[in-house]
Amino acid sequence: MGQADNLRFMKRFRVKTLISMDPQEDPVLCKGWVRTKRDSKNVVFFEVNDGSSMKNLQVILDKDKEILSEQMLQRLNNGSSVEVEGMLVESPGKNQKVELHCSALTIHGDADPETYPMQKKRHSFEYLREIAHLRPRTNTFGAVARVRNTMSRAVHDFFQENGFLWVHTPIITASDAEGAGEMFQVTTLDLDGLAKADGAKMSGGIDYSRDFFGKPSFLTVSGQLNAEIYASAMDRVYTFGPTFRAENSNTSRHLAEFWMIEPEIAFCDLEANMDWSEAFLKHILATVLKESRDDMEFFDLRIQKGIIQQLEQVVESDFTRISYSDAVSQLEKSGRNFEYPVSWGADLQSEHEKFLTEEIFKGPVIVTDYPKEIKAFYMRLNDDEKTVRGMDVLVPRLGEIIGGSQREERLDVLSRRLGESGLTEKDYWWYLDLRRFGSVPHSGFGLGFERLIQYVTGMQNIRDVIPFPRASKTAEF
Repeated sequence: MGQADNLRFMKRFRVKTLISMDPQEDPVLCKGWVRTKRDSKNVVFFEVNDGSSMKNLQVILDKDKEILSEQMLQRLNNGSSVEVEGMLVESPGKNQKVELHCSALTIHGDADPETYPMQKKRHSFEYLREIAHLRPRTNTFGAVARVRNTMSRAVHDFFQENGFLWVHTPIITASDAEGAGEMFQVTTLDLDGLAKADGAKMSGGIDYSRDFFGKPSFLTVSGQLNAEIYASAMDRVYTFGPTFRAENSNTSRHLAEFWMIEPEIAFCDLEANMDWSEAFLKHILATVLKESRDDMEFFDLRIQKGIIQQLEQVVESDFTRISYSDAVSQLEKSGRNFEYPVSWGADLQSEHEKFLTEEIFKGPVIVTDYPKEIKAFYMRLNDDEKTVRGMDVLVPRLGEIIGGSQREERLDVLSRRLGESGLTEKDYWWYLDLRRFGSVPHSGFGLGFERLIQYVTGMQNIRDVIPFPRASKTAEF
């Protein structure tokens, strides 16, 4: 068998593996996309990246070798896809351990430098959002993708290792989890046609019995209530999937489609719920700091200075626990002139949350027992009839990162709270049944995955931490 035949059976190595290997006696195979190219008199230097690592593999190509024609040299550009065979040798440079001396080169796909949108220069994140199909090829978005992957696996690892069952809650639902509105409607009806034919307006008069589901249906805003069904039988469950909000806000903090993490735990009070949320957050941060170190060092250098140290401090901290009333008292006597005045009964704003974590307690804080008027109907009512067993986990630099509560397990109280919230028992009959048959104290929390990724990476716009952002007037890719 000749050398060419041997090459066909070479094992392909990812760039992440190659740059960590020692020089090899046998040839290796690398495939990826050209990131940079430098042409000298006798040698061509180019770097290859396949998405497996922040770092590139430098390839040295001798022009005297027959493998490189003038036509191939012209095709070897930033963005072109290549297959490189050669010997992995020690690099004389300080920035990398090895380099690849090319003995065979195949160019699979061209990238015309005159038209390729990803030239070797810094592009604004705004520009890159317009070409979301190409932005994963940049250092920043490659790092975001790898960190997101590490964090996704860490989410599942934490819950699976602690006996939780992953429940796939429905995307389509007839229930608005919190009565908050702003939902995307799902229908097979020609609503405009029906409204005209029936002389009805869109807000009423439509016969939904003729619709696919027989009633108004929507894309879900939360899997929590469905998760409570399974927690009432399986003890510990969690959801991790897409949710939707039809909030017409074109800001750096809003997405129409985003991923939510929502565990629900039976036989669990608020104190235990706080323990779970603190342990969960620390696990995610510790995992990404350990397993995505190169990418985190990039974010620390280029996106948010000192972010690694900040996250390490959270992992090592004991989270302070304080009631909403005490938090308001601390803020009122701080002497700080806030943009939003502090008063009992008003929700805490981001500036208040950051002040609590950064100035008063200098670390993560869990605030509990909020006024019932500013929290959802399903949170357990306290004996004072004024506050509920809700909690928010606050972290420095961001503010709220997790929200949760002990759920209301008493049928009579839950029925009353539904009415006070303007919701009907008819729409939540199945939710009330969970309190009629074998009700138990139970708790849960939720957090937006993209918001967590923002916190970990320091990225300022939430549309830059999800592969394909969905927002108002944005559904191109």
